[in-house]
Amino acid sequence: MSSTSIVYTPFTLPCGKTVRNRLVKAAMEENMSGRWLLPDHALFSLYRYWAHGGLGMIITGNVMIDRHAMTGPGGVALEADSPIEPFIQWAKIIRSGGALAIMQINHPGRQVLKAMRDTALAPSAISLNMGRHSSLFAKPIAMQGSDIHTICARFVTTAVRAKEAGFDGVEIHAAHGYLLTQFLSPLWNQREDEWGGNLLNRARLLLNIVCQIRACCGSNFIIMVKLNSADFQHGGFDIDDAQVVVSMLEGVGVDVVELTGGSYESPAMQGRTHNERTLPKEAYFLEFAKRIAASTSLPVMTTGGIRRLAVAERVIEQGCALAGMGSAVASTPDLAKKWQIKADYQGVAPVCHWRDKTLASFVKMAKVRRELRRLGNDLTPLKHPSSFHSLLLDLLHRRKMTKRYHTYMAAWAQEKEK
Repeated sequence: MSSTSIVYTPFTLPCGKTVRNRLVKAAMEENMSGRWLLPDHALFSLYRYWAHGGLGMIITGNVMIDRHAMTGPGGVALEADSPIEPFIQWAKIIRSGGALAIMQINHPGRQVLKAMRDTALAPSAISLNMGRHSSLFAKPIAMQGSDIHTICARFVTTAVRAKEAGFDGVEIHAAHGYLLTQFLSPLWNQREDEWGGNLLNRARLLLNIVCQIRACCGSNFIIMVKLNSADFQHGGFDIDDAQVVVSMLEGVGVDVVELTGGSYESPAMQGRTHNERTLPKEAYFLEFAKRIAASTSLPVMTTGGIRRLAVAERVIEQGCALAGMGSAVASTPDLAKKWQIKADYQGVAPVCHWRDKTLASFVKMAKVRRELRRLGNDLTPLKHPSSFHSLLLDLLHRRKMTKRYHTYMAAWAQEKEK
């Protein structure tokens, strides 16, 4: 039995709430919303597996702050006028096994698929460079000052509603190339006003969001920030920038910073970088997390490639408070319990060796989402699904969800006109 492992010890966050162990289900984008961009039976079924899988904390996939700005079809949105009941049920399910329930809240910025027909707002009008796949994404529009203030208010509204629904806290997504990452990065933020230029200006939006959520949600509400340890692109946000931003977040009352890395252009979160920097095969960002954890009193969590107990233990032993797992618990939702019985049990990571690296990244994400959909339908995970069939099924699912999204948005617009 490995229940005496350091990963099964409790940890109390600065806000006063205690995580029963150090293992966290990290956010994965499910693309499994029901009608009207709300969680329903498929997500409820999926999260029941994690709720009773022995984890200390469960972070949802992206919950969008604006129905007009989705990271992809089948996403969930929580706005001022969204029905609250589905979110209350979601929170109850997540917390039913003893884990803390955290809602990840996000805005995609320029990372918007053209097929969604949404406006891609960004700090600067710099398009994604995805090689021959660049045409899949909308052309971004540089935000006005009023747009920035509106986005800040939307983050706060979604956090307040998450608390109303019974969630223990929120995680503000400032990584993986989404809007807040774009503000932080000198590559993508070339503004010359108070929101651009030096790092303090580039971090201003993130800091404002944190401060306003804390003011509106109270001192015992968990506020997490998902932050890139680096963009892994030449001239982008790097480890030195991350260290400075973490010190800023420590000063405004954040409870946990989750360190990850990369973006759509450089998918380091899948273990591959645009600048060809070599990452470890497991715990991709541990060296970055170790350095930052040593320089702050803010609890640090790292996510990326953790699928063995020994690796999770090393993460904690080297200074991190929490160890996050994504794809490993997509195929083995009770991995935390399995480790207590068989310490050398190894979770599964999606692989794809296709030559087109961008397409290979899409395949890996498609494999994970396929496993999530199977769990949502109470089917056994496949562990090693076919690359081709996973991509094909994902494309078909996305087409179906895109059509549903357009139908919903048309109906919503008609209702607003009445």
